[in-house]
Amino acid sequence: MFQKQATESAGRRGTRPAVPAEPPPTARPGVTLAAVGVVQFLVSLDLSVVNLGLPEIAAGLGFTGADVTWVIHAYALTFGGLLLLGGKLADRYGRRRVLLGGLGLFALASLAGGFAQAQGHLVAARAAQGVGAAALAPAALAVLTVTFPSGRARARAFGVWSAMNAAGGALGVLIGGVLTEYAGWRWVMWVNVPMALVALALAWRGVAADRPAARHTRPDVLGAVLGTGGMTALVYGIVGTDRHGWAAPQTIGAVAGAVVLLVGFVLVQRATTRDALLPLGLFRLRTVSGANTFNLLLGAAMASAFYFLSLYLQDVLGHGPATAGLMFLPFALGVVVGSVVAIRLGSRMPSRSLLVLGGLMTAVGFAWFGRIGADGTFLADVLGPSLVTSIGFGLCLGPVVATATVGVPERQSGVASGVLNTSRQLGASLGLAALGTAAAARAGTSPDVEALTGGYAFGLTLGAVLLGAAVVVALLVLPRPTGRTTSLERSTS
Repeated sequence: MFQKQATESAGRRGTRPAVPAEPPPTARPGVTLAAVGVVQFLVSLDLSVVNLGLPEIAAGLGFTGADVTWVIHAYALTFGGLLLLGGKLADRYGRRRVLLGGLGLFALASLAGGFAQAQGHLVAARAAQGVGAAALAPAALAVLTVTFPSGRARARAFGVWSAMNAAGGALGVLIGGVLTEYAGWRWVMWVNVPMALVALALAWRGVAADRPAARHTRPDVLGAVLGTGGMTALVYGIVGTDRHGWAAPQTIGAVAGAVVLLVGFVLVQRATTRDALLPLGLFRLRTVSGANTFNLLLGAAMASAFYFLSLYLQDVLGHGPATAGLMFLPFALGVVVGSVVAIRLGSRMPSRSLLVLGGLMTAVGFAWFGRIGADGTFLADVLGPSLVTSIGFGLCLGPVVATATVGVPERQSGVASGVLNTSRQLGASLGLAALGTAAAARAGTSPDVEALTGGYAFGLTLGAVLLGAAVVVALLVLPRPTGRTTSLERSTS
């Protein structure tokens, strides 16, 4: 599914796709898929469930001004900064082991966060959640890649993964609004605990116990320090722009430090004889480099969409948190529809074509969103573009994940999954900061409702531009399909 052109490209370059012919013998594919689906729903949910509860959290724990944003930033910093390391740990010490450990930490951190009595307690709990998510997210995706290596089962597995991924993000807004309004902000933390325990039980029962990679060389400690430090500094610099601005010394210092660390990281990866954190040869596969670039642009656009629409529904249209969250439900359903359509079309269309089609649909939806007005309504201004955007987004999710992991040796599946998660998280942070800054500049320093709406509309229009760039990447970087054989037939032959 989705991957004819990736396999052919690897063959033309002399690189044999080292994907196993069948899942691990002790795996229970159905239970494994359920576990990975719950994990991805949980990770996506936690990226958005807290947002609508920020005012209540600020009032309950005494946050002042922009300090409450650290409830979001603490998670983003550890999650985005440690994803590469989490993927490498999964390859080196076992995907199942790292997945279970990450789920346990995530559950404990969520429980502690709900009982927080001070600002520092909650911020620390959110940071610990990010550490757990950085371990479990790439491990879960690597488990999926290895358990479903080819054929129709792979198509369905990635379709389920993509639907749960997007549903978690969209429903997180709804769940967060309802819990905040009717149960209290602490439940936006506690809601994670039962889901994490369910995922832990499913993974314990259904995920095969994989043998860790043979460790003939010592781990690349220097590379891990440089890579993790560089990614953390970069995310810190980006997320801080909402308070300091792009030209502030804090932002410039953080980004400059990130550049120095990441350049050093690349140099170490090229020269090291140890077990490198990130084998740079992965990026010689056009499927890996192209899919991750597409994923970064897609993440940048979609993160800004949730942000702008949440503000538009509440600050302009005047809806409460629960009602605003409910209005994201059509978006979640549209993503599921798009994911199902991607599964059905995947047996007849290569992933490159699905990414182009989905990217174009999503771009059209964003351009439609760019026409929102201060006197608009949900039915006239939000519902239609929500459906177009979400269906296009659903068409993209499965193919981009499958493209980025096909042809990757099993021993590097965790790293490839970590890179994919990193590109999406980095895209979300960068896109939200850049488009948010552009929207604020368009709205002005003392915006009224008309100016606010103009800023949100401008930000959403820029999202359409990003998606147009993603389509160009799919056309120019991903290899062209050849012949009349479908990607599904190629992958099973």
